[in-house]
Amino acid sequence: MTGPAPYSSSPVFDQDTLPAALRARHDTKAGVWGLIRVLEGELKLTYLEPASEVILKPGHPGLIEPQQPHFVTPLGPMRMQVEFYHEPPPKS
Repeated sequence: MTGPAPYSSSPVFDQDTLPAALRARHDTKAGVWGLIRVLEGELKLTYLEPASEVILKPGHPGLIEPQQPHFVTPLGPMRMQVEFYHEPPPKS
């Protein structure tokens, strides 16, 4: 069974091209879920509310709920992309 398809995706970023806005506190808009997919390497996802951290790797994406404050930090060389959904996305 497949889940909803993303309505939009970010460009693929690496540790050098990852925008400063994603490295600082930000959130998704109301009604928008984000799914961070790491294509290579590792990325630390820090949630601010509620406070927690998770290490994202290929095959282990990070879910951002609507209006959830967060930021990301590259852990060495990496490539990642964010998919955007109007409903909760599949986690795989």
